[in-house]
Amino acid sequence: MTNLLSNISPMSYLDFDALPTSAVILSPDDIDQAAEISNQIFDESKQWQAYLNCLALSAFEQWLEERAEGLTINREKCTILQPALANFINSVANLQVGEFKVCLIATGSLSDEIVSLPRVVVDLPEFIPHFYVLVEVLEEQEAANVYAFLPYQELRESVQITSLQSDWNYQLPISCFDENPDRLLLYLRCLEPSAISLPAIPTNRSAILANIQNQLVELLPQLQSPRRELSEVLTWEQASAVFTNPELLNWLYTLQKQNIATENVEMGSAKPESPGYFASLQDLIKLITQPALNAGRWLWDELDDLALSLSWVLLPSFADASEMRPIRSPEEEFEVIVTQLRQRGLEIPVQARGAYQDFLLAGIPLRMYAVTWHLVSESGKPEWSLLLILGAPALSSLPSNIKFRVSDQTGILDERGLNAESEDSYIFTRVVGNWDEKFLVSVSLMDDVEVTLPPFAFDLGR
Repeated sequence: MTNLLSNISPMSYLDFDALPTSAVILSPDDIDQAAEISNQIFDESKQWQAYLNCLALSAFEQWLEERAEGLTINREKCTILQPALANFINSVANLQVGEFKVCLIATGSLSDEIVSLPRVVVDLPEFIPHFYVLVEVLEEQEAANVYAFLPYQELRESVQITSLQSDWNYQLPISCFDENPDRLLLYLRCLEPSAISLPAIPTNRSAILANIQNQLVELLPQLQSPRRELSEVLTWEQASAVFTNPELLNWLYTLQKQNIATENVEMGSAKPESPGYFASLQDLIKLITQPALNAGRWLWDELDDLALSLSWVLLPSFADASEMRPIRSPEEEFEVIVTQLRQRGLEIPVQARGAYQDFLLAGIPLRMYAVTWHLVSESGKPEWSLLLILGAPALSSLPSNIKFRVSDQTGILDERGLNAESEDSYIFTRVVGNWDEKFLVSVSLMDDVEVTLPPFAFDLGR
């Protein structure tokens, strides 16, 4: 962790001998884990809060285990354990305790009697908990105290009379919180989750993102420096679209990570020079917002409704094309290409199935073949393979300046053009992903002349 020890300041007005009787003692492993996780936060000014958040999580889990053995704790979706979320959310949201969602608010001192709550855990249903729990971390004493809690509906009443700061944090008096945490244990044991009504997650998140995608493509690259706050660049409506689409937070986190790895960026610096930033972001938003073709249906000799509406044509089962008739159809053309690929060592199993679509790019007729089959990885996890072949009808020549790009939610996977040293009249690439991964294919002649096909997904369900 960068200069963590040098940043330590007195964290409590309590002396070691005056630790509360309810204090939880933190283990060396807790402290080491907190240092390791907080080191994944790029902005040094936020590392300390992340460190406190990690310690608060360890202390709260221990506190529950000692007092309520029957309650199950699930930290799988906890924001502090996901670097891309922890980098932008200064609390421990989405901690599951039994059937309740809990958000931990960690503080190093209660002396100012004001609690700061990030707006994201107050106004966005994806992160709103049943209970907000205030944890005082006594770092110097290697201890923490589960101090107070506040149910969501009571928070909403309190927020009506509190101010929202320019950095998207609500300021609440500590007097709003119930300082008897034993009552929280009672609620967690006996209360029905339905007794605390949480707002429903809107079903139009993708549509909202689609409406502002051009704004985000322009603005998000400006956040390449981790020292720039989202509130400096985005409106709250724009930031809400980012927070509620974790793929965008992952993209932004990766952007900052790459930036730090290559240079030290001053606050207020220019946008990234590489057009790859914009292309990968545009592709990501399309993956999130556009409906996907289900290539898994091809293995059942079926096309889904989207593929049918876009005039995709299912290809027949694979066969060895050692003896070919004169090429008259896309199916025969495809068999020639597949034979060539197999001769080069590309393995295409006989159970693979494919389809094709003809389309125009700047008036030029093109044809996209897509072939899929399922795999089993070394770990035993099911995967799927997608072979993509870009050509022109009747094996005519492709334009020399054509480009072929494939992306997933992590970024651009492959970008290819025609090989000047090859006599091929087509471009191909193959990608592999888990069953829940999607791929986006774009074909372009120049930066402003591009066709993007609907994403490809894989679902064997019918």
